[in-house]
Amino acid sequence: MRGFLASSIGVTCAAALALPLTLPASAAPSAAPATQSTSGARPASTTAAAPDLPGSTQSLPLTPRTRDRTFGAAPEQGLTRADVHRFSLVGVTWADPDTELHGRVQVRTRATATGDWSGWQDIDTHNEDHGADPGTAERDSGHVHGSTAPLWVGDSDGVDVRVRADTAETRTVGNNSEPASGLPTGLHLELVDPGAAQAPLAGARATTNRSHNRTATPRLAATELPALSKQATERELVALGHKAQPYIGPRPRIVTRHGWGADEKLREKGFVYTKKVKAAFVHHTATGNNYRCSQAPSVIRGIYRYHVKSSGWRDIGYNFLVDKCGTIYEGRAGGVAKAVMGAHTLGFNTNSMGIAVLGTFGSAKPSSAAVTAIAKLTAWKLGLYGVNPRGKTYLKSGGGNLYRKGKNVRLNVISGHRDGFATECPGRQLYGKLGSARSTSARYQGR
Repeated sequence: MRGFLASSIGVTCAAALALPLTLPASAAPSAAPATQSTSGARPASTTAAAPDLPGSTQSLPLTPRTRDRTFGAAPEQGLTRADVHRFSLVGVTWADPDTELHGRVQVRTRATATGDWSGWQDIDTHNEDHGADPGTAERDSGHVHGSTAPLWVGDSDGVDVRVRADTAETRTVGNNSEPASGLPTGLHLELVDPGAAQAPLAGARATTNRSHNRTATPRLAATELPALSKQATERELVALGHKAQPYIGPRPRIVTRHGWGADEKLREKGFVYTKKVKAAFVHHTATGNNYRCSQAPSVIRGIYRYHVKSSGWRDIGYNFLVDKCGTIYEGRAGGVAKAVMGAHTLGFNTNSMGIAVLGTFGSAKPSSAAVTAIAKLTAWKLGLYGVNPRGKTYLKSGGGNLYRKGKNVRLNVISGHRDGFATECPGRQLYGKLGSARSTSARYQGR
């Protein structure tokens, strides 16, 4: 089903605008990216957004450090600064996206409110499993860098980071062993200030103008798409001239990009679509669990800025994000009901969507609200394309460390990131909840 309620309110607008509800007649992959330089170089000094734009990014080069007993004799780089602009999210990047960081990254930060320093926290270094597929325009733009996962640390104004390479003489990659190497070149510490939230718009919700077959928005862009009942979801599709699907879940409430304060000037212009949505990959953001639900929009703005300004992606990588209270947020721009190509599961971004739960779930359990939100979102979005959440599907690999490029891989319709790539994501605890999410999602569809 290629033409249906696209709810293109996901393409956030800043003025009164009526957006078409249907997909193009042919939804083949397409893009209209902004023209960019092919140089991957970055300025060595701190970079920040213009004063009228929310948020900033400080990119600080790391330098060799004296080795301490904690890190032994491993090659080490780091940085200590007590004079930086305030930030809330940190990560480490390097020049070559094809080079992995085999080692350990730790950071401690000074809280702005109290002046107290935190203890050392680990940053997840295994982020190469995210990103655009090999051979795509986004991946080959010349702007992409290698990067760790980002870590949410809260409002801070001082930082101490240390990065060390593995000390083992060899490391295991899949079923093979290869010599351990030093640290990647061009290591930078990225300090992200997500900026202040925009003032909410009272009652700013998307509405459907059925007589004109369009989604109408208030004077300013809507902050959310309200939830609809299953019957209302079905009626809306019929009213828009589309055949009702036999199984479709009710549309859940979705906070739009405008709702979480996306600065649309950061991302590339234009959008990239694939033909359909056959599967959903579930992720965790690995940003830690030390956030309040009221801070979730700030966390997402931080991830968005990190993906675009630090990692060099065209937009935030995930199609949707979910917080610990079960709130669903629109991710990559292009329309929440459209088959927008994301950068979430390396090798399997075509004909899929990526849902990231804010947090880290290796040992911590995800909230029941977050798991329920995954079920509601997949019941609706997969239902638009006639897909059974409890079913299996085939996706063609774009290349990765589990499946060669071109291989047709049989996967669960609702899969974890680790099903398409050898990674810990979405964490053992969240991965263990996917069976429940599949069953609940199918029930929401009436199966």
